[in-house]
Amino acid sequence: MMMIRVQVPTGMTEAVVGVARDHRGVAEVVVVSEASLEPPGDLIELQVARESVEQLLEGFDALGVRDAGSVALFTPDAVLGARADEAVAEAPGEGSDAVIWEELKQRTGSDSRLTWQFLVFLVAATNLAGIGIVTDSTIAIVGAMVVGPEFGPLAAVAVALVERRWVLARQAALALLVGFPAAMLTVAAAAAVSVPLRLFDPAVVAAPDSAVEFIYKPGPYSFIVAVIAGAVGMVSLVGNKSSALVGVFISVTTVPAAGYVAVALVLGQPEKALGSALQLALNLTGIVVAAVVVLVVYRTLTPEMPPQALARLRDRTHWSAGRRRRR
Repeated sequence: MMMIRVQVPTGMTEAVVGVARDHRGVAEVVVVSEASLEPPGDLIELQVARESVEQLLEGFDALGVRDAGSVALFTPDAVLGARADEAVAEAPGEGSDAVIWEELKQRTGSDSRLTWQFLVFLVAATNLAGIGIVTDSTIAIVGAMVVGPEFGPLAAVAVALVERRWVLARQAALALLVGFPAAMLTVAAAAAVSVPLRLFDPAVVAAPDSAVEFIYKPGPYSFIVAVIAGAVGMVSLVGNKSSALVGVFISVTTVPAAGYVAVALVLGQPEKALGSALQLALNLTGIVVAAVVVLVVYRTLTPEMPPQALARLRDRTHWSAGRRRRR
């Protein structure tokens, strides 16, 4: 179940309540008249089965709710009550499979911005990967995978491509194009300082049988793993399954590959740097392609409100506005 809070001018309340009461999967409708002081208006609270939310939001958009007021979505930890159970049973589909597109856009949008926090996590993750590379430590490599924040912008790119939100695409691309080079520069600087200080043995990195050589040896399975990770990652993002996202982070070598490029260039190993760069490109591409495919499938399977119903809602709004003017 989800809670929806709608703030609208008093003149729109009747139309909003009518849409909510006619919609399958709505368990409760609560109206608090004149509860909003700025802007003035009424507050409407709804308890809705998750699988019914997307069509309900389409109905609110047809009424112009977002232009006149606001809509907020909440997910309570638990909802107990017979009406809630009946609403879930009545709603078509399964809540765990439902996509609320506006929620997904906002979530990926917030995770895709080039912020200091994003840079700190990416720099820290890439440096962890660099330490794992020079010490031949798979534990440090796995830690770097978990810390890396790159899936947020990659998911945002996929959403932007499917929804044609080019501002979001530019925002996510900027985070990746600035974040990865900045992180790789810090790793290169750390490696350059560490060599004369003899903090690690370059022979460890050059060894052909190191535990982390998979990073600079891309192959068909590199792309396959990235595709699987991208698909699972997007499904888990849609369904708010954070535990599955952690598994996605561990499965792909984006951050370790970026770290290996920097270390290999400093140590004069261009072949390994090139292999790592190819590994990075394969993983980034595979994740985005798979995420786009998943979203296209979701878009195809998500039921939309019939155009005739949307037209009736718009007519209802115009009729209500005309009646208010006559009054």
